[in-house]
Amino acid sequence: QVQLVESGGGLVQPGGSLRLSCAASGSIFSSLAMEWYRQAPGNEQELVAGISTGSNTNYADSVKGRFTISRDNAKKMVYLQMNSLKPEDTAVYYCRAWHTVTRRTYWGQGTQVTVSS
Repeated sequence: QVQLVESGGGLVQPGGSLRLSCAASGSIFSSLAMEWYRQAPGNEQELVAGISTGSNTNYADSVKGRFTISRDNAKKMVYLQMNSLKPEDTAVYYCRAWHTVTRRTYWGQGTQVTVSS
């Protein structure tokens, strides 16, 4: 079993920055591929960024060059650094873990990000 807890969301002005954090517990973190998803009201859930167990990364086109995903295996943490935020980045952001051995997925409870002046 894996537990995920996100933090770091909030209200920020356009052009500002936020760093989201996701703390994992309950499993060998190095076996988890980690992803950030987001969902805005009325929209489908969207994959924002992912990082593999080998730290390979991928990003949605809408956030490339602005967001950076990273992981710290020793601390069992994954981060999403979000720069140059836009109002369209407003959403609930969710952390997802995919266990590369058991193939199970796990979700955090989400954290709200609001970009508004």
